[in-house]
Parts: sequence; C-alpha cells; structure tokens
Amino acid sequence: MSTDVTARTPLADRSPDELRSFLEARRADYDELVGRGLSLDLTRGKPSAEQLDLSERLLTLPEGHRDRAGADVRNYGGLEGMPELREMFAELLGVDADQIVAGGNASLTMMHDVLVFHLLHGGVDSPRPWKDEEKVTFVCPVPGYDRHYTMLEHYGIDMVTVPMLEDGPDVDAVEALVRDDPSVKGMWIVPTYANPAGSVVTQEVAARLAAMPTAAPDFRIFWDNAYALHHLTEDEAKSADVLSLGSAAGHPHRPVVFASTSKITLAGAGVAFLAGSRETVRWYLGHLKYASIGPDKVNHLRHVQFFGSPDGVREHMGRHREILAPKFAAVDAALTAELDGLGVAEWTRPRGGYFVSLDVPDGCAGRVVGLAKEAGIALTPAGASFPYGTDPRDRNIRLAPSFPVLEEVETAMAGVATCVALAAAEQLVGDVG
Repeated sequence: MSTDVTARTPLADRSPDELRSFLEARRADYDELVGRGLSLDLTRGKPSAEQLDLSERLLTLPEGHRDRAGADVRNYGGLEGMPELREMFAELLGVDADQIVAGGNASLTMMHDVLVFHLLHGGVDSPRPWKDEEKVTFVCPVPGYDRHYTMLEHYGIDMVTVPMLEDGPDVDAVEALVRDDPSVKGMWIVPTYANPAGSVVTQEVAARLAAMPTAAPDFRIFWDNAYALHHLTEDEAKSADVLSLGSAAGHPHRPVVFASTSKITLAGAGVAFLAGSRETVRWYLGHLKYASIGPDKVNHLRHVQFFGSPDGVREHMGRHREILAPKFAAVDAALTAELDGLGVAEWTRPRGGYFVSLDVPDGCAGRVVGLAKEAGIALTPAGASFPYGTDPRDRNIRLAPSFPVLEEVETAMAGVATCVALAAAEQLVGDVG
C-alpha cells in the first residue's frame, strides 16, 4: 500500500472515484494474499513452543517427594494445596496465605466449581441456593472472555453487558444494573490486562465495585486475574487489592479471585489458585471435599522447586516478555503501516496480557474474518468476545499473536490489515465482492 498523503486521507473523506480506485487496489492486494497459500492461526491465546521450553526443567522435577513439613506429596490429603506454593503465590497476588487455595491445572475449573456451588448450595451469605431464584443474571463487561460467557449460557444464566473501558468496566452502568435488581448475582472481570482489551482495573474502580450497593445480598465478583504477571513492558501494572477493598467496604465475600500458571509454566500442567475471604475459602473447601481428596501435590512441589521464590516467578516472566513483546510490537507495526490515518480501524496497544482488541467499522468484523479465512489466516470468530457470540455492532475482532513465531505474526497481521482495508472500502463503495 502506498504511504503518500492521499493514502492517508480518511476513506470517508475521499471522492467516489478515489474510493473506487482504492477498492480496486485493495482487491489486487487481496488476490495476491490469497495466492500465497498461507496457513496461519491467530485464534487463541496459547503460549508458543518457545515459551513452553522455558519450563522444560519442570519435567525433571521434583527432586524428592516431601514438602518442608516432611509430608509425602505422593499421597492423599492437603485439599487446600501445598503451603509453600500457596505462600509464594499469595505474595505475588497480594493476598494472605490462609486466603488462597492451590488446586489443579485450570483456574477455569475453579470458576466453574464456584459457580455451580453457588447454584446448588448458595454462597457464604446467600439466603438460598441460586437455583431456587426465579432468575440469575451476571454483568459481563464487553469485549470480554468467551469462556466466561459460554459457562453462564450453559447453566441458563442471563447476561447483561457493560462497556469495558481503559480503567475497567463502566462503573456507572454496573451500579445501575445491580442497585435494584436482585436477580443480578454477579459479574466477571479480568482486572489486569483484560481479555481482549488490555484494560487494567484501577484501585478507584475496584473500590467502587467492592462498595456499591446491590439488591442481591450475595452479589459476587468473579475476579479472573489470569494475566496479573504477564507484563509486556517494564511499566508493570499492579492489580487492585480487591479482597482488602471488599473487606473495608463491608462486603468481604463479594470478590472471589482466580489465577493460574497455565501461561507461566506448562499450559496443561500448571497450577490454579483461588483466593477469597477466609469464610469463602472454608466454604469452597467444604464443598470441594466431596469431589477431591487433594490436588496434585507432586506438581505443586515441582513448581516450588522450579521457581524457588516469588522473585523466581518474576524473573521467569521476564523471559516470557522477551518472547512476547516483539510479537505485540509486530501487530501494532503492521496495523499502523497499513491502516493508520484511514479512519477504518482502532486497536489497543496493551502493556500486558495475551490479546489485541481490533475495532473495524460497524458491520465489518464478520466480513474481515471471512476474508482472512479465505486467505488462510484463521482469526477468532467475530462476536466471540460478546455474550452469545453476538457483537451487536459487528465491529470487534480479538487478535492472539502469542502462538505463531514472529515472522508468521508479521505475515498474518499484514494480511489482516489488507482484509480490514478491503472490507471497509467495500462498505463505503457499497460493493461487497
């Protein structure tokens, strides 16, 4: 694409002849892209093989099979998880060690269990099980994480949306939803480097969420802090201390915090964590004991030996950053080179996390994803970042550059930019191919 002044005139400001010329040029670019026979995948935020290699030594651990108290980790017991590991991640997540549980490999499983326990039994302060309510509703900041939404949909829980802003969910909108409707029982938040917008919930926004009046006495914030340690720059965002904020506001059981090492060590063999009030932890373990006699403490021990200390985790995350940061820079460089100034796209430049959120003209996201697919570039389906898979404006696309090698990210993103420019020009000209 040309980079002269005319090329940087917003498409909406161009004459019909200029638009037609631009469209024809983009179709030629697209035909060339299709002819390359690409097969690239930007669909999910998976760690790359290079990142997984950082944790290869885990496969040689643990050395020995006893924790510091002398307990044999190969045996049953210890439902709350190994103390050494809980202490390590309590410091990293800013909670007390007796407020955290170390479990299996997936925080999503813990979220699911907490949701189901509320449905079947109610929470610490619930007047009744949620299944006995006439309706259960969750607030969902958008764009957001598709697996949160599909979990709620699976259990017949209604979803209402609020915008996700740079400092967190639109608090005014959240407060309006929860104030008078007792069916609104909870909300999802990815508070640090949110999926996919990269937003960071500020201490001020978190304080309002922790303190706001709710019609439901047992309102819950599912605080999915999946990317708390996944910094892409040296300007490391600090997660808001939502547990302390909840306690100070008189709602100690409102936040339930989740995290994991799934994108820190081995995605299928990491450790997940749950944190909450001490009563919440007892409540969780009191129900979990009917499903488990204890987590994989052998895996807990290998993680303790692998990291050694919280600083060991931080140093390890620095090595992840060295791999990931160039890929995110490549996304921004490709979109800037091809689309900046055209007035057809906006995208995030996150300081951490695993995603870039790309907004294209209303009504174009599905077309962009389809064009990319035909060119051999797999993208997350348009609408995936919204409940029920439907973006009412059909404009948001989640980009996941972590898994491919850097050269493939550069190639794929140049192709995505071509698809965006083509789709936008088609819409303006009224000529969809």
